[in-house]
Amino acid sequence: MSAARPPALMLQGTGSDVGKSVLAAGLCRLFANRGLQVRPFKPQNMSNNAAVATIPETGEWGEIGRAQWLQALACRVAPSVHMNPVLLKPQSETGSQIVVQGRVAGSARGRDYQRLKPQLLAKVLESYAEVGKGADLVLVEGAGSPAEINLRAGDIANMGFSRAAGVPVVLVGDIDRGGVIASLVGTHAILPDDDRAPVRGFLINKFRGDPSLFDEGLAAVTRFTGWPSLGVVPWLGAAARLPAEDSVALERMANGRAAPGDLVVAVPRLPHIANFDDLDPLMASPGVHLAFIRPGEPWPEGVGLVLLPGSKSTIADLTALRAQGWDRAILDHHRQGGHVLGLCGGYQMLGRRILDPEGIEGDVREADGLGLLDVETRMAGEKRVSEVRAMSPEGVGFEAYEIHMGSSEGADRARPFAHVGGEPEGARSTDGRVSGTYLHGLFAGDPWRERFLEGFGVSPSAYGHRAGVEAALDAIAAELERHLDIGALARIAGLGRG
Repeated sequence: MSAARPPALMLQGTGSDVGKSVLAAGLCRLFANRGLQVRPFKPQNMSNNAAVATIPETGEWGEIGRAQWLQALACRVAPSVHMNPVLLKPQSETGSQIVVQGRVAGSARGRDYQRLKPQLLAKVLESYAEVGKGADLVLVEGAGSPAEINLRAGDIANMGFSRAAGVPVVLVGDIDRGGVIASLVGTHAILPDDDRAPVRGFLINKFRGDPSLFDEGLAAVTRFTGWPSLGVVPWLGAAARLPAEDSVALERMANGRAAPGDLVVAVPRLPHIANFDDLDPLMASPGVHLAFIRPGEPWPEGVGLVLLPGSKSTIADLTALRAQGWDRAILDHHRQGGHVLGLCGGYQMLGRRILDPEGIEGDVREADGLGLLDVETRMAGEKRVSEVRAMSPEGVGFEAYEIHMGSSEGADRARPFAHVGGEPEGARSTDGRVSGTYLHGLFAGDPWRERFLEGFGVSPSAYGHRAGVEAALDAIAAELERHLDIGALARIAGLGRG
């Protein structure tokens, strides 16, 4: 293995949400199960579902996309900021915060970011080299589609990276959304010769039914493109047990009906919702019905807990919450004896006021909160990014992480949500029915989650969140082993006979 160029394979897609992240995670686990030192890499990601990772050079903490955190877990290695050197966190319809190698580097509107991309390629290649040190295989995930030729100049996410780093590409098509033959053949037709050259084959994802029925489709794609088929992946039911990469998943999520006796948890679907994978363990817990409330939808009946999730733009989302009338629903819920929990941005919304004198989030410098907690938030200073070990007032420990701007102070801080390093964290109201915390990932801790749910009358269960994620990764790896030509993928990556 060359120190400068470890064996590598890049998954690109015919579009967004074709399943690249899950396939990459499954392949990470598959090759790790074969005893290889595997590392994930995504040059550029756009998501408000961020995770905490180490900055190897300093030992400090930084941010990466949640998908790369999951892929590191699949590889059984600690996540590093170099696994996702450029993370875009949307703050508005047209602009994003830019995180480079784990640290906030500024904000830019879409057109301005296109001009910045060529300057970021050096950082991307630097991180790729770091990730490759000591690796037997690097599995790279693209973003969007390489056929977006309007964004090709200065590209760092797809073919721009592939060609700069010399990484071969396998193209992923999603048959579930329809038109997969046209998507693959159209991508071939649109790509210039230099960008076609790295593509060594294609695979079909999310197939339902008998895959032999698509044999003629595979032959047609090869006939039009010259690319060989590397397999047809069935619909992976186990993927539902993995954290979602971004809010696209929320758009497709159906709330269904609560079973009799379930704890109904209402979650307003905020425009800039962030780190909503906090809620995955609740969604999977027996006896809990999680209902995401979309704009224009009625508030569900029998709500036992309102949960305000994280937000990338707290003041803007608070304005949207009021525009939907959700503020009145939340206040009525509390007046009628209901409980409310705010996570990060949701915690800030529950306070008396939010101040943003430096315009960190935008032009609005001050907003009244919902007034359910006696705290005031001031947006200032550097972003806090850290993994922590917390202890609840009941003496139950759990692991969590923080990613937030600003601080919240006030009388209700005298009743902390938890303690971190012996210091109080978060706040509780005098009646004990409203709580707020900056801690993400708290529901992933099985003992703490069980204790929390018992307070709402939910019976203890044998469900283990982390064990469920590990089992899902192994199940997906096993499916890929059955349905993909793993030997061919290994040879394309440069692993010899595979």
